[in-house]
Amino acid sequence: MDMDGASSVVLQALTQATSQDTAVLKPAEEQLRQWETQPGFYSVLLNIFNNHMLDVNVRWLAVLYFKNGIDRYWRRVAPHALSEEEKTSLRAGLITNFNEPVNQIATQIAVLIAKVARLDCPRQWPELIPILLESVKGQDGLQQHRALLTFYHVTKTLASKRLAQDRRLFQDVSPYNNTARLFCVSGRQVGPDCTCREKLEKTIILYTKVLLDFLEYHPCAFIPLIQRSLEFAVSYVFTPAGEGVTFERFIVQCMNLIKMIVKNDAYKPAKNIDDSKPESLEAHKIKTAFFTHPTLTEIGRRLVSHYFLLTEEELAMWEEDPESFAVEETGGDSWKYSLRPCTEVLFLDIFHNYSQTLTPVLLEMVQNLQGQLNVNKKCIVFYNAVGLAAYELFDNVDFDQWFKNQLLGELQVNHHRYKLIRRRVIWLIGQWISVKFKSDLRPLLYEVILSLMQDPDLVVRQLKTQTPVDDFEFRTEQFLPYLESIFGLLFQLLQQVTECDTKMQVLHVISCVIERVNIQIRPYVGCLVQYLPLLWKQSEEHNMLRCAILTTLIHLVQGLGAESKNLYPFLLPVIQLSTDVSQPPHVYLLEDGLELWLVTLENSPAITPELLRIFQNMSALMEMSSENMRTCFQIVNAYIYLSATEFLQNYAESLCRSFCDLLKDISNEGQVQVLKVVEIALKVSPILGAHMFQPLLPAVFRGIVDGERYPVVMSTYLGILGRVLLQNSSFFYSLLTQMASECSQKMDQLLGNVIEMWVDRMDNITQPERRKLSSLALLSLLPSDNSVIQDKFCGIINICVEALHDVMTEDSETGTFKDCMLMSHFEEPKLSDDEEPPTEQDKRKKMLALEDPVHSVSLQQFVYEKLKAQQALMGDQGFGVLMETVDTELVRQLQEFLQGL
Repeated sequence: MDMDGASSVVLQALTQATSQDTAVLKPAEEQLRQWETQPGFYSVLLNIFNNHMLDVNVRWLAVLYFKNGIDRYWRRVAPHALSEEEKTSLRAGLITNFNEPVNQIATQIAVLIAKVARLDCPRQWPELIPILLESVKGQDGLQQHRALLTFYHVTKTLASKRLAQDRRLFQDVSPYNNTARLFCVSGRQVGPDCTCREKLEKTIILYTKVLLDFLEYHPCAFIPLIQRSLEFAVSYVFTPAGEGVTFERFIVQCMNLIKMIVKNDAYKPAKNIDDSKPESLEAHKIKTAFFTHPTLTEIGRRLVSHYFLLTEEELAMWEEDPESFAVEETGGDSWKYSLRPCTEVLFLDIFHNYSQTLTPVLLEMVQNLQGQLNVNKKCIVFYNAVGLAAYELFDNVDFDQWFKNQLLGELQVNHHRYKLIRRRVIWLIGQWISVKFKSDLRPLLYEVILSLMQDPDLVVRQLKTQTPVDDFEFRTEQFLPYLESIFGLLFQLLQQVTECDTKMQVLHVISCVIERVNIQIRPYVGCLVQYLPLLWKQSEEHNMLRCAILTTLIHLVQGLGAESKNLYPFLLPVIQLSTDVSQPPHVYLLEDGLELWLVTLENSPAITPELLRIFQNMSALMEMSSENMRTCFQIVNAYIYLSATEFLQNYAESLCRSFCDLLKDISNEGQVQVLKVVEIALKVSPILGAHMFQPLLPAVFRGIVDGERYPVVMSTYLGILGRVLLQNSSFFYSLLTQMASECSQKMDQLLGNVIEMWVDRMDNITQPERRKLSSLALLSLLPSDNSVIQDKFCGIINICVEALHDVMTEDSETGTFKDCMLMSHFEEPKLSDDEEPPTEQDKRKKMLALEDPVHSVSLQQFVYEKLKAQQALMGDQGFGVLMETVDTELVRQLQEFLQGL
């Protein structure tokens, strides 16, 4: 392309390409497309978009064509690549003047320069970064702004490079040096209100983020940078160097940089020094040389006395919006972004790693406070430090004495200005209570909590750890005298606060109280039962608050036991909504909703039509086959225990369909869960259970005959078939007839196969109950004149003797044996204080066990009676021949068990 006069030709084409008329637009676009590969085209474009006198739309189009050209023709290996001479000229032209007046075009030029930098910086374009920094320092506001914008995009682009050599080049660009230069700019030439300030801070944050990411993902490659990183971060955050130039997000990034270096496992030697990697030892050596006693002391003192102080903004927030202030203090990952939590986490990590140096420093600071009963901000920050470092200071602080002699007094000062101390002291006690706090001091603490919960200041009232019931040393009897008052005050607080997060915090404490005092909560729940439905209604838009309500209800139902039936008008619609997969909220509420459903059933004294109706939600849940499946099976079991007849008549058919679908595609563990439900149904209701789950039983039968390989599944199969054979023998024989017909085998032959496999796989059964059940079931085939059963007699006796060994215990006084699995009557268990009382379901299981042959039939007696009956059927001689098929040692053991009968 002849570039003499080319500018006007290209300018004309660009002008036509901005036209709305396609007849003009299309030919112009075609012409520009042909010029893309012509030498000199991009130099003309550069001149056009740098000419501020031209039409904005034309200049905008020129930038876009230039930008697209970089992607296609800038690389040396590209077809129609630009010549090195033209690229050199273009690079120079791009950074001659940072004075673009139009924001959108300035952004596009900055992106365009970053694209060239990605390919050419720093080898072919070493002057780019120095010129950008020089321009940032200039006095011209627009120039400063545009240079910073470009600097930001260049840094962002260079940081995204992945190849090792590119990363090394980027290190050469040096985040430290450039950030330090930028700070000179921000501190001296850019006032807080300058429009450049924001861009400058963004760029600085980008640099420090690069360092943090590099440290996180490549800790070993970062080792050469540890020394400079620590010098850089510590000087700006903990020495006067940072005064007037640092800003909050940068301080957070620097603190995180220090924290990650201190805490990084890759920088710590192994317990046995000889097992350490050389790079770990090198990093450890650098850290040890840096963190000298004076450096650590200065960091510790400044963290506590400077960064722990509440700011004026925080104090104002406390006054104006106490709820938000209290919520602000918490949060999972907030240390990554917010100054206060970041400061506390850094303090914790440094204190943990250098406790020998920092413990005396902190203790000295605290010592100077002893006995100072005055409102002192320094007081608060030291309490903050001692609370955070509770585990490290365990042996160095006599907390019990400190509580009695000073902290107790501070909590009782009611002055408005003293609320800071009251809040910090009760928080401090919350930190220490699970570390070191004498049990007999707790009543004193409960007294204080009662008065604090009536504090005029909402932030003090609201503190989460005010009710220290959530720790190992809690004793219900110490807390009971205060229960009514504290519960009432917690309930009042729940009504007073308005923020969703605050309500969740208070509900958490209420849940903890209910959980710890269990049934003793019953007299005090009236107010809560009245308020929770209202709160549930109000929280329609707040699913996390509803989750907290569900958790509270779970503990409430457990505490109320059978009395929870009074909650059903509210409780059952809540369960219904939470577990209905057609309702959008189920995404949040399902897990807690299922748990509530289960505890409601476990504590229900009797089935109700409404409780039965909720089960309609289950088939959709079964189809989801999610991680909640185990709870779903527990719910089904709970219904069977609660009311087998009504439940099975209403739902067994649909349940059976769900189970058949599940068994086609489910793990062995899942199969066991399904089969256990069938086993429980047979145990609770042998006749109805077998009838209702009939479609599943052929698969069980086949599994036994085929010798199921997975032991736990085989054990469950034998448990199911044992129940049918022992408690519903007519059904067993009809099933045997059906299977014989399916397999084209004789019934006797199939029965022989079943008995043989049962005897062979008895070792798969580990539960004593199922082992006894198997022996009772096989014995129930006697007396018999069936030759197949007589042929398997030896195996049946073998199983019986094994089971006798499992269940018989010897009475040391009389020398006789008795069946230890027998239960004669229902006893209310004597409970210790920390044991939970039995649920209604526990009682149902106990009553069921009394009727279960496993617990009501003496195995010893049963064996004896069956053998006597077989002898009567066959006569002494025939029976004698039968007994000779049994191993003599087994006969001897059998006689020993049966002596005295």
